[in-house]
Amino acid sequence: MLKADKSFWSNPPWGDGKQKYRLGLIPIAKEEWLNRKIGDSLFKHKKDLLDNNYQEVIAVTQSSLEAQNILEEYLRVDKREYPDLIADMSLVIQDDLCLIKSNGDQELIAASVCSPSYWNVQSKIGRPLREIHKPVTTLNEKIGDRIETFIRQAPIMKPFSRQNWLIHGDTNRFYTREETLPKTDPSDWFIRSEKETLCRFHEDYSLFTINVVFQPLSLIHNHPEQKQNLITSINTLDAEEIDYFGGEKKVRLLQKYLLP
Repeated sequence: MLKADKSFWSNPPWGDGKQKYRLGLIPIAKEEWLNRKIGDSLFKHKKDLLDNNYQEVIAVTQSSLEAQNILEEYLRVDKREYPDLIADMSLVIQDDLCLIKSNGDQELIAASVCSPSYWNVQSKIGRPLREIHKPVTTLNEKIGDRIETFIRQAPIMKPFSRQNWLIHGDTNRFYTREETLPKTDPSDWFIRSEKETLCRFHEDYSLFTINVVFQPLSLIHNHPEQKQNLITSINTLDAEEIDYFGGEKKVRLLQKYLLP
C-alpha cells in the first residue's frame, strides 16, 4: 500500500489551481538534476521491459550517438548490456530519458520511456516537439511556442523542473494509450504525477526526464486547501483536454468525489 508522501502534498503538481497545462519551469540546483537513484522495484520494472519489450521502450536515431555519449558523462554506466547506451543509462536513475536537439526543429533523437503516459517512443522518435504534442492541440497552443523558445535560449547546464499530473484507476506504469474509465470507485483511484526536468546539457542537445510517482487520491481529504486547488484546476480543462484526461464521465465522477 502506498504511504503518504509529505513532500508531494506540500507541493502537489496542480499547484495553486492554475490551468493544468502550463510551462511552469522552475530553476533547480545542478545537484538536484539526475540525482534520483533507482530503487529495486522500479529497476525490475525497467529491466523487465528492456529484456522483453525493448522496441516498445527504446528508440534512437543515428544522429543521437554523440548526444548519448555526452550524456553518459553525467549518467555513468559501469557495464553495457544493451545495443543503445540510453537503455543502459536508464537503469542508473528513476527517470525516463528523452534526448532532444536544442536547435532547429528540436527533434526527439533518443528515448528510454518505461513509464509512458499515453504515448509510445516509436511513433514519436525523429519528430519535432510540436508534432509530438499534436494529439492535444490546446497543449501546443498553450505551451508549444514557449517551450521551443525556452529550449533554444536556455543557458547550458542550468536545469529546470516542472510537474504534470493525471488521475488513474491503478498504479500501472505502462500506458501507451489513454486510460479508459476506471471500473473502481474514485476512492480507490490514484494521482499519477510526473516530476519532470529539462536541461540543455550541451550547446546542441537537451535532456527531458520524466519520473512517475503515485499517491492515493483518497489522501486529498486530509488536505482541504490542496483539494480545493485540484477542483479549480480540473474546472479549467477544455473539451479536448477532458477527452485526453479520460472523458466527461470520469471528470464528473472525480468532481462529485472531491466536492463537499
